[in-house]
Formats: sequence, structure tokens, C-alpha cells
Amino acid sequence: MPVLPGAEPFRHEGGDVGVLLCHGFTGCPQSLRPWAEYLAERDLTVSLPLLPGHGTRWEDLQLTGWPDWYAEVDRELRALRERCTRVFVAGLSMGGALALRLAARHGAAVDGVVVVNPANKVHGLSAYALPVARHLVRTTRGITSDIAKPGATELGYHRVPLHAAHSLRAFFRVVDGELPQVTQPLLLLRSPRDHVVPPADSARILSRVSSRDVTEILLEQSYHVATLDLDAGRIFEESLAFIARIAPGVGKEGTAVGG
Repeated sequence: MPVLPGAEPFRHEGGDVGVLLCHGFTGCPQSLRPWAEYLAERDLTVSLPLLPGHGTRWEDLQLTGWPDWYAEVDRELRALRERCTRVFVAGLSMGGALALRLAARHGAAVDGVVVVNPANKVHGLSAYALPVARHLVRTTRGITSDIAKPGATELGYHRVPLHAAHSLRAFFRVVDGELPQVTQPLLLLRSPRDHVVPPADSARILSRVSSRDVTEILLEQSYHVATLDLDAGRIFEESLAFIARIAPGVGKEGTAVGG
């Protein structure tokens, strides 16, 4: 299937510091494109892949599961490591969970983690019905465009295939078990008025990671897709400052002086 206009992956060859951005469930790179372009303009090397089953039609997502989504970002991280001396992983919602698992499994190969409204669990009674319901009902309504900014929209699916949602639930359980292996510096940005992911998810993540260098920032003006919302500029600036603190020398050249 052809990729939807605007859902294309984004890559930029910049300096020695690389950033891997991971989009969310049923979304696509469009939700993170402004963030990717902001970092690219400062000459960081940026990779924003399109996850399998996303960015085309929901029927394609029905045929994929979390091992497919994780394998894609894992490949991108390995490619960045070959190209860059320092690599950071970042993500929105489920993309945050993907970034955290990369950090847990790759250890010192990841220098820092940035997550925006990270998801940790499929909530509600419906989550417990998924194992059976996915065999009876194909889809439920979509979860895109939870944005406070007037006129801003997220490009994503209007239907959620239950088979993929069941796999997502399993993925969150896997990641939750691996969170203590996350030791890297962590920047977590969250929206108190998020209508998709509750504050409990961020609290759970912060309570389970082993990172000692942890910063939490509240995005008071934004809803779930904060990277397209009123706090987007703050996300971009805070993430760059976080990267520059860990990789000194990041600036116009996007290069870590002294490796």
C-alpha cells in the first residue's frame, strides 16, 4: 500500500550526535516531523522511521504486532550507532515505550532518553476483554488528534484494529518488566490534560527506571499529541538542551566535541 501523504519517514545526515524518534500507535512520523526538523536544522543526525503497519490503512496494522514495530526502531538504532558517536532515543506515547525498551536492551549504546506522554498500559475494562474481543470485533474507534491547539491535526487511523491493540497490551507488559534496566539520563515531558494516556503511566515509569539523572516537565497547555500542540516549542528546546548537556558541544554543528 502507498504511504499516506505526510506519513513518510524522515532522515537527516548531520553531525556526530544522532537522535532516533519513535512515533505512536496508529500514528505516523507526521506527529514528530516538526521535532525532527528542529533537531536536523541544528545539524544533529536524525532518524524518524515509519513503523510497520502504520501510515497506510488500518487493515495493514491488523497484520502486524509489537515485535515488528520494535524490530524497526532496533534496526534504526543500530544504523545510527554505526554513524554517530553519541545516540539518543526519543518517542511519543507508544513511541516512548519503544524508546525505553531500546535503552533497556542496548545499555551504553544509548546515551539518553526523551519521552513525551509515554504509555505504559492499555487502560479500562476493554483491555481485559481484548484476548476474546479481537476474535469477535475487528476494530474500535481511533485515538488520534488529542490536541488543544486550534486547527492542528494528527495524521493517523480513525479505527484501531483489536489484534494490534492486543499486541500493544502485551508489549507494555514486556517493557514494564524491563524498566529497571533503564539507567540512562531520562527527560520525561507530560501533559496533565492528556485524554489518551493517564498520569499514572508516567508515574509508573518514573518509579521503575533505575536512572539517577531524571527530569520531569509538565506541558500545561497541551493534550496528548504535545509535539503538535501549544507546548511543541518547549519540547524541542528542552530536548536539545538535554542532549547538549550530555553530549557537550552540541550546537550549530550538532557535534560532540571530543567524541
